[in-house]
Amino acid sequence: MARIPSHIIDEIMNTARIEEVIGEYVQLKKSGSNYKGLSPFTEEKTPSFMVSPAKQIFKCFSTGKGGTVVSFLMELEQFSYPEALRWLAERYNIQLPEEKPLTPEEQHELTERESLQIINTFARDFFVDTIKSSTEGKSIGLSYFKERGFTQDTIDKFQLGYCPRKEKSFTETALEKGFKQQYLEQLGLTKTKDDRKFDFFSGRVMFPIHSVSGKVLGFGGRTLQTHSKTAKYFNSPESILYDKSKVLYGIYFAKNEIIKQDNCFLVEGYTDVISLAQSGVENVVSSSGTSLTKGQIKLIQRYTQNITVLYDSDAAGIKASFRGIDLLLEEGMTVQVCLFPEGEDPDSFAKSVSTEELKSYLAENQKDFVGFKTDVLLQGTENDPIQRASLIKEIVGSIALIPDSITRSVYIKQTANQFELEEQTLLNELNKVRRRHQNESRGIPTPKEDPVELIPKQKNAGVTEGKRSYYDQEFDLLRILVLYGSRAIDVETPNPEGGKPLIVEVSVAELIIQELQRDDLSFHYPLFQKIYLLCVEGLAENIFYEPARFLRHEDQEIVRFVSDILTPKYELSRKWLADFNIETTEEIHKIAQAVKESLYAFKKTVIMRRIEEIQEELKENTNYEITQINALLQEQMLLEGIKSTFAAQLGRIII
Repeated sequence: MARIPSHIIDEIMNTARIEEVIGEYVQLKKSGSNYKGLSPFTEEKTPSFMVSPAKQIFKCFSTGKGGTVVSFLMELEQFSYPEALRWLAERYNIQLPEEKPLTPEEQHELTERESLQIINTFARDFFVDTIKSSTEGKSIGLSYFKERGFTQDTIDKFQLGYCPRKEKSFTETALEKGFKQQYLEQLGLTKTKDDRKFDFFSGRVMFPIHSVSGKVLGFGGRTLQTHSKTAKYFNSPESILYDKSKVLYGIYFAKNEIIKQDNCFLVEGYTDVISLAQSGVENVVSSSGTSLTKGQIKLIQRYTQNITVLYDSDAAGIKASFRGIDLLLEEGMTVQVCLFPEGEDPDSFAKSVSTEELKSYLAENQKDFVGFKTDVLLQGTENDPIQRASLIKEIVGSIALIPDSITRSVYIKQTANQFELEEQTLLNELNKVRRRHQNESRGIPTPKEDPVELIPKQKNAGVTEGKRSYYDQEFDLLRILVLYGSRAIDVETPNPEGGKPLIVEVSVAELIIQELQRDDLSFHYPLFQKIYLLCVEGLAENIFYEPARFLRHEDQEIVRFVSDILTPKYELSRKWLADFNIETTEEIHKIAQAVKESLYAFKKTVIMRRIEEIQEELKENTNYEITQINALLQEQMLLEGIKSTFAAQLGRIII
């Protein structure tokens, strides 16, 4: 796919009206110079979603999401950056450049992929038409779905169908249409045996499996025969279209609701998804009976970090799924679990209660996975200390997978209270497990006996405070660089002929960049450094990166940062200011002083951070040679001296 030239991107961004595009998704009402509405990303009753036509940005104060019209489409529709631009170009009739010619290899792969996609679409339509118009399809396929309680609207929405057994087969029809047999076999729709060609899904009701954009990737087929020799479900084999490890059934229908609810329900089967969706719980997907994979988890994480796993009361099935849920914890997801009453599964329960009762049950019966796993494994171990010890180790093993240290600490405390154990004992075990995982990932053999590692309650609070301050000062200096980089300010410079210093005019960007380069300083946080380097590159080419240029950047992390600093938390009424005769001093009117103060605070914090690092190094390395200690102490004394005179020096910035 050809890259869209920058001048075309500029035309798209200048032409697209953010209030028009978002207005197709959100009911917006005028509020001063902006528009407000209910957030499309979450449930809320009080509008917190703001659109600024003047700045061409949006901000959702409920979720923290923000950016440009491109960001909005990427967030809500899950478009890629080029896809969002192409959507806007089509929406506003902007001509895009012709695609560059493909290589023969690219053309072959594209031709094959397109051919397979066309066949899958044809197969879906054939199965849907069969269930609607053929005698066998209506009497067998449609009857089955109706007996399962699915409405016609639901059958149509999920594109459910039937592959005939007695009437004219799919394979016959496809070959008559000119589709290649090798592609039919590659997709698993047709099988060949002894020169006989037949439908793989013959006599089965059909569940199309969709991509996030709604394309048919494959099929699941359920038999309606009852004898035990026939597999209940057949699924399409993997192909260049269908990678089972990266696909979730129902994701196409669920994605927008997952974003809105900021939660995804995970079930086992196709009919679980369909029944819950028909009952009003639409943020639901299925792993289609396979073990959960990292690829499927990554797919969910595109829409939310929160997942609720729905279980029936089958204890064996619950225990078998624990490994998949450990993967969820390992990927940093917040995992809740909901267990249905005895004899019920998501499909049957959704059909037995009203929508309100279903939603209430799901909300009231969720519990965190670690506590749930403990309860399940605890059954039958009350009088067996060895089993209890094994259980505790398994629980700690799950907690050890959680990447966030604070979350781990909370779960360790909870588990220690539940089992009436010393918290430190569990911490020691957790550290053993985490060290073992780290060693295994590096190919290092783990010693048989791990030394006990104690974790102090708090490690040098000063360092923590220093790091937090470091972030704040970096944020403020970068904010000024982005918002006011092209503004001119007056600074003093030495007079080559002596006498009074000269007053010269420079840009804010030139001043900040030259000051940081002179002292060989950089931003510690990757996003800030990325934006700073863009400014440095622009300045080298006499380009000043103003906010509008950042808002057109492909990196949406940069777009979000800039849109956030452009978004006012409050907008003062002009009438209010006039009635009370109050003047507000805007930062732009004192930008020279703001730049100096921000530079001083940034540099001072860098010095303080280095002093703290020296102090920590001396404390932790008691075996240093006297020369090493003296060198660190001399550096500390030098930094202390600079810190004490910094304010006066920075007050006379020299360029």
